Amino acid sequence: MLTFRYLQLDVFPASRGGGNPLGVVVDARGLSTADMQRFAAWTNLVETTFLLPAEDAAASYRLRIFTPTAEIPFAGHPTVGSAHAALDSGFVRAHEGRLIQQCGAGLLPIRIEGTGDAREISVQAPPAQILSEGVEDGSLRAALGFRELGLLPPAFVEGGRRWWVAELADENAVRSWQPNHAAIQGLARADACLGLCVFARCANAAYELVVRAFPAGAGIVEDPASGAANGLIAAYIAQREPQGQLARGYRVSQGREMGHDAAITIRIDADSAVWVGGRTNTIIDGAVTWM
Repeated sequence: MLTFRYLQLDVFPASRGGGNPLGVVVDARGLSTADMQRFAAWTNLVETTFLLPAEDAAASYRLRIFTPTAEIPFAGHPTVGSAHAALDSGFVRAHEGRLIQQCGAGLLPIRIEGTGDAREISVQAPPAQILSEGVEDGSLRAALGFRELGLLPPAFVEGGRRWWVAELADENAVRSWQPNHAAIQGLARADACLGLCVFARCANAAYELVVRAFPAGAGIVEDPASGAANGLIAAYIAQREPQGQLARGYRVSQGREMGHDAAITIRIDADSAVWVGGRTNTIIDGAVTWM
């Protein structure tokens, strides 16, 4: 039998327990792909990750990310949480406040800012492109129903993952929405994407955007804090409103509709690079025996 250090984390919490859970196995050498998938199915978390030594000389470490049913190339909250675990376990050290993660989406830069409970970790999201815009897609119309839309038209965006993103009229429209989950699942199947993410601009001192994400394509009803979806929303806003109030970044509230309270920080560089980040808390630090 093999024993590994195991951390269970709360990623992007505005308050303890408010973020997205993540399991991280530290230094997972000795586990096969089948072992990792079995363990991820057993934890039954949205994602479980496995830290490994880098294979690329430019990288700090290599990360493999699993849902309970499949390995995926990239996701935001597993990336941020795994960087937290890699640092706190001593698996890696940051160099001038930077790490480079090797994963299925390539080499991704990571920033570390602050220390202790105030530390924030951000990942540079993979480059995004808008594949289509508007509501001509019949599956999208069915998923949205008759919701009043916001300033930007819905868009099909790809960057590491594929999502439909749609701006609704205001914060209340997002928070009070009762989505048609079967229609969102149909959208995910029809367009081979994760599903639908809705957002709205807010007049709130604590955040500028409210977001809800429905990754039916991954078998998840609703995600309490989605880094990948927020990265695509940010890229879409930056491309369509390069001089707008949100064009250099903003704060996101997500998850309250499902009993969570997540806070995500978006930063957008002058070259349009999108950084998605926030805080992470370690909830469980122990050992796992597997195989």
